[in-house]
Amino acid sequence: MIRLDIKKTYKLYIGGAFPRTESGRYYKLEHKGQLVANLCLASRKDFRNAVVAARKAQDGWASKTGYNRGQILYRIAEMLKGRAAQFVEELIAVGAKPQAAKQEVMDAIDTWVYYAGWCDKYQQLASSVNPVASPHFNFTAPEPTGVVAAVAPADSGLRGLTRTLAPIVASGNTVIALAAEQFGHVALSLAEVIHSSDVPGGVVNLLTGNPEELLPHMAGHMDVDAIALALALANDGATKSAAAANVKRVVTLRATDGLENITDFVEYKTTWHPIGA
Repeated sequence: MIRLDIKKTYKLYIGGAFPRTESGRYYKLEHKGQLVANLCLASRKDFRNAVVAARKAQDGWASKTGYNRGQILYRIAEMLKGRAAQFVEELIAVGAKPQAAKQEVMDAIDTWVYYAGWCDKYQQLASSVNPVASPHFNFTAPEPTGVVAAVAPADSGLRGLTRTLAPIVASGNTVIALAAEQFGHVALSLAEVIHSSDVPGGVVNLLTGNPEELLPHMAGHMDVDAIALALALANDGATKSAAAANVKRVVTLRATDGLENITDFVEYKTTWHPIGA
């Protein structure tokens, strides 16, 4: 029997759902002249919708215990491992060598496990009791920054996106991430993994599209608390100026894992309590 090949329809991931872009636009992802996928070209309105979803989910996600967030991130790793072969194929489809693709998928799985372990530990290392000259007990503790917009690095599909998302959500933030254009299909497959991993809707929102079009809106949106970018984009003067309008933090994405990646996306609250009053 001859069957028609059923092509996958890639959409966006916003608020725990997979809507089509409101603009109706798309772009063709090709490799060596072969069509890999048709991907949504997200618009400014799509980004605004994602910010609304992220803001709605932020308080609930931040109020979960670090232990619970760690369980959920570990579940992402479990689900990603079960679909590892699919991700290897998707990376190969855009030019990755088989062995390099397998290694990238294993690195992504390890990264989710790594940050799952940090979820209930980073507060202890990032907090402090501060010596003061007055009769007060003074201590500092980290809190989530809030809603973070991010542009995933373009040099790797799954590894780069994972290292962008994991430290942001580990500390209780919600995120709207724009996938690298040449890896949009990988990003939406990761969205399916996240969707089936107990992550509340709106905590992670994934868009595909053109960073030159969306970056000004990310930097200028007044309900986004921080923006995470690769070095070249983070040093752009126009982006910094737009972010400064509402004192938005501009974070440069790091290429390696570590506690500092998590603390890039926290704010520190210092409390003074009188002694002997």
